[in-house]
Amino acid sequence: MLDNRIPHKLKELIDRELEIGERIVWTGMPRRTFFTPAATGSFLFGIPWTAFAVFWTLMAGAGTWFTSGFSMFSIFPLFGIPFILIGIGMLSAPLGAYIKSGRTAYVITDKRAISFEGGSSTVIRSFTPEKLGDVFRRERSGGYGDVIIDLSHTRDSDGDKQTEEVGFFRVRDPHQVERLLKELASRAPARRRPEIPDDGSIYKF
Repeated sequence: MLDNRIPHKLKELIDRELEIGERIVWTGMPRRTFFTPAATGSFLFGIPWTAFAVFWTLMAGAGTWFTSGFSMFSIFPLFGIPFILIGIGMLSAPLGAYIKSGRTAYVITDKRAISFEGGSSTVIRSFTPEKLGDVFRRERSGGYGDVIIDLSHTRDSDGDKQTEEVGFFRVRDPHQVERLLKELASRAPARRRPEIPDDGSIYKF
């Protein structure tokens, strides 16, 4: 049964994603919050960034007061505007996180786990039982927590390795969610063990 907090458009998206005969076992949404770890980091970094950008722009503008008529210095302060806009974007990250959490839903069916992460577009991730081998949970206050399904490894623009947790975040009763995911994982077909012939010369997989 679908969580009654899930918006109608998101319910329609879930219905379209399900295969014929696929049965929903559990659904949920993340607890709505402004300050997720990512949003908090962006917000804190945005404070000195925006302050410096505004200060620089004002100081550059003040320099034009001592010039008369139009000159190249008249447009110099305009170069600070893009940096101010970037800073405003970072400062508004908590608002974006709050809106995104209201457009995100998590689903466990009898065949797979699915996350619908909303925003300007919706990112849908599907996890079959074979992909649920390393599920673990992180308890939070108020009966909420995170259930981590996978770790995604990427590299940033500088080539530094970045690790991102993938899973169900800030969900109610994470212990139950973890149990359901592990039950689903137990349905994965067992891997075939290599067969070693008597002479030990050939390995079959």
